Amino acid sequence: MSFRIRAARRTDLQHLYEMAKLTGGGFTNLPPDRKSLTAKLSRSEQAFSREADTLSDELFVLVLENMDTGDVRGTCQIFSQVGQKWPFYSYRIGTLTQHSQELDRTFRADMLSLSTDLEGSSEVGGLFLHPGERAGGLGLLIARSRYLFIRNHRARFADTILAELRGVIDEAGGSPFWDGLAGRFFGMNFQDADQFNAIHGNQFIADLMPKHPIYIAMLPETARAVIGVPHPSGRAAMRMLENEGFAFTSYIDIFDGGPTMTAKTDDVRSIRDACDATIVAVEPNAGEKALCAHGRLSDFKAAYAIVEKREGGVVIDPEGAALLEIGIGDRISHVARW
Repeated sequence: MSFRIRAARRTDLQHLYEMAKLTGGGFTNLPPDRKSLTAKLSRSEQAFSREADTLSDELFVLVLENMDTGDVRGTCQIFSQVGQKWPFYSYRIGTLTQHSQELDRTFRADMLSLSTDLEGSSEVGGLFLHPGERAGGLGLLIARSRYLFIRNHRARFADTILAELRGVIDEAGGSPFWDGLAGRFFGMNFQDADQFNAIHGNQFIADLMPKHPIYIAMLPETARAVIGVPHPSGRAAMRMLENEGFAFTSYIDIFDGGPTMTAKTDDVRSIRDACDATIVAVEPNAGEKALCAHGRLSDFKAAYAIVEKREGGVVIDPEGAALLEIGIGDRISHVARW
């Protein structure tokens, strides 16, 4: 398999733009807008260039590269600390319990409250794999490479990681959740609001969204039915997150109602189970396929390789070594494929 993960470059703009046009909407971190994508690549370049291992408000963009063709066929993003430039809003699902002595009845009402509880967390997002490459474990390669990057630059990330999954979008590109709630306050459809958020940020939410809790029972059934439900195309991503130790903890996206998954950084499976080793030989071997990573910041690369433990380190197969551009004496991080 001739695919690897590497740091994005400004020259990847056209590839990212072409993929962004395939997302189908509701994909805030990958808008089909050249100016926004250019700004993301510029911000990512600055993050990769900063040497200090300290927590800051940064964005790292990674891409999936086909080494045979040079084409970029997927991408993902890591935000080191959300909610620093503008508030990071979510809806928190809660319950209000009330009791009537006259009726001798207890009433429990589910409510949505605008929240910035997750502010300061790191975020993994923007994962998109070209429809023509959705086989062979490439989705897992993109997803899990983020965690090896975080592990190998641990001081630059928070103790909690979140992932927002896209919510349900109808065939017309609209959001039942937005139409049933926020759209009534903003006077704009979901596509316009989503595009505005992708380009300008969500400060307009703070300016216009009512701050009092919303009773879920008062929403139309179409909106209630999609609260915390991922888009059909995101169900596999949700399973991958759950396998890594993420859980849905009653936070949802303010635009489309999709679930927000959270995990403690050091408990993420790929971070917890990975280990480091020195390459002692490059040759075909009887080892197991593993996700391997090498390099710091803009030199970071990740790929599948066959790795076998030997005295003093590990042996890696020639194809894996070529993808990572490594040889005898180099150090890699590796974690079993699953």
